[in-house]
Amino acid sequence: MSEGTKMVIFMGLILKIPVAAMLYIVWWAVRQNPEVDEVEPPNEGDGQDFHRFGRAPRRPPRTPRRGGPHAAPRCAPEPSARRSVH
Repeated sequence: MSEGTKMVIFMGLILKIPVAAMLYIVWWAVRQNPEVDEVEPPNEGDGQDFHRFGRAPRRPPRTPRRGGPHAAPRCAPEPSARRSVH
């Protein structure tokens, strides 16, 4: 047998063993029944409302940013009083 034939047999047969094991593990995990913990019924009269999936209040939208690489150029600064022009 040549090296190419050995490699094809190795890739075609031997490397399928981990793939088959992974498929078996996934099949076994899907088949399992989920464990359910005993949940106490909620107390109706404690006055506290618990919202498990409630959203936090939203912040007001941010003001637009000023500047950046695509912003309009700023006005030129006024000349300084310290400089004297001759």
